[in-house]
Amino acid sequence: MALDELARLSLVRTSGQYPGELLLVNPEVSLVSLLAHQEDELARRQQQINHGRLAISELVAEYADTVQNRRRVEIEELRGVEMVRAVLQDLTHGCVSEVMELSTGGGQSRATIEASRPLDQSAVDRGVTLRSVYQSSAGNHPDTVEYLNWLTRLGASVRLAPSLPLRMVIFDREAAVVPSNPDDTAAGALVLHGAGLVSALCALFEHVWEGASLFGEAPAPDRETGLTSQARAVIGLLAQGYTDEVVARKLGISVRTSRRITAELMTQLGARSRFQAGVIAGERGWLRGARDAAVL
Repeated sequence: MALDELARLSLVRTSGQYPGELLLVNPEVSLVSLLAHQEDELARRQQQINHGRLAISELVAEYADTVQNRRRVEIEELRGVEMVRAVLQDLTHGCVSEVMELSTGGGQSRATIEASRPLDQSAVDRGVTLRSVYQSSAGNHPDTVEYLNWLTRLGASVRLAPSLPLRMVIFDREAAVVPSNPDDTAAGALVLHGAGLVSALCALFEHVWEGASLFGEAPAPDRETGLTSQARAVIGLLAQGYTDEVVARKLGISVRTSRRITAELMTQLGARSRFQAGVIAGERGWLRGARDAAVL
């Protein structure tokens, strides 16, 4: 064992002249050679460590970039109407299969309509399916009615609902644009990506779409209550404690119209106060359907 260790350290070597005999090696020569070998090994190991450290740094940087990019892609904030319109234009031009839209606020401004027309035309020309739900109060706005008639002739599918949960546009079921502040759509918007977020909004759209009436057809009164969809939405919102002003804003109608519908409902129910109207409506089983209409 000792001889083996000496041989490993190059302190002895076998004799070429006398087989089986060992010769001593000058320790200065052997140990210098051994030290040089160990230095080479140490340098090689240091090089491996440096390569490993570099690989780890690259991996950490790549992971950080991936996380940041994913966050940027999933939620992007847009500030101001001009930026929102620019992004909507880009997404519309890049759309290949379907656009789904919920449009709140009743009548649309002339600027919004004029900005939408070329995008709608371009999408339909490329074979993109357009489905839009507008608030029923849009039917009281001549410019909006003319635009919706044009959309229908173009080949888009348009429906009406008394109330909508929020304003949104979904592109190819992959990206959605929603207002950053639902009470102030001019403030800006959020662009959402990702299967979870967009799929939930698609499901919401389909729920609203199924409950909406076809544009151009007078909605049939509810069979059980005899109420129009708008009146049902009003009583549902009143039952939740909203004022006439809030009801009007949610339905895209004037406060005067909201108060008129409320007065008609109270007369129909034989109620002397809004509270009493809510109680009677609940006793008649109107509120379940009314709340559903208010959600749409």
